[in-house]
Amino acid sequence: MNRKPRILIVDDEPQIARVLRTGLAARGYETRVAADGESGMETYQDWHPDLVVTDLAMPNMSGLELCRRLRTVSQIPIIVLSVRGDERTKVEALDAGADDYVTKPFGIDELLARIRAALRRTAASEEPMTPAALAEGDFRIDLDSRRVIVREEEIRLTPKEYDLLVYFLRHAGKVLTQRTLLAAVWGGDYTEQTEYLRVFVGNLRKKIEPDPSTPRYILTEPWVGYRFNPGE
Repeated sequence: MNRKPRILIVDDEPQIARVLRTGLAARGYETRVAADGESGMETYQDWHPDLVVTDLAMPNMSGLELCRRLRTVSQIPIIVLSVRGDERTKVEALDAGADDYVTKPFGIDELLARIRAALRRTAASEEPMTPAALAEGDFRIDLDSRRVIVREEEIRLTPKEYDLLVYFLRHAGKVLTQRTLLAAVWGGDYTEQTEYLRVFVGNLRKKIEPDPSTPRYILTEPWVGYRFNPGE
């Protein structure tokens, strides 16, 4: 990336936005601030940031709706900030398309670490990969174009759903613990965030399983984790 990474901050609290903008600028990021989801969406379309940090509770358009709108046009990393730390709210944010969730109050160093991790994952996903494709059973994934074919039909996945499916396919038939999956797909700091995995496994099942209520590909190993069966 030849230019500075661009971070869009969407938050209706001026003090929070000012702290974020100052802290990010001091670490070499270019920033812009929007006070609600509507103006955040407009800024995204005009400015094309590399990552979005958004609050949830805002006027006009909430952070959840902003996540949903962004996901219809982009796979940009989204980090949600919220005073609400309950599991239900986290699950709603992840379901809406967020990649990460940070509870207020937060330390700027923690947020910066999560931003760096998200940007690294984005950069890595854009690098050429060898081999060019994974194919086993009912699945084929073109790693260059990130196209996913299941039973001869193309499936649209979010970035995290894609990363999770690729990891499953590369380790087909093996029992994978929750900690292993979280560390591989989200990073070592996320090994206790089991709700992340539960949400994304559920979303994957809805998209790839003939009957998500009786999965035949992503199999639950009780009290341990999951095992991926790609089919014959």
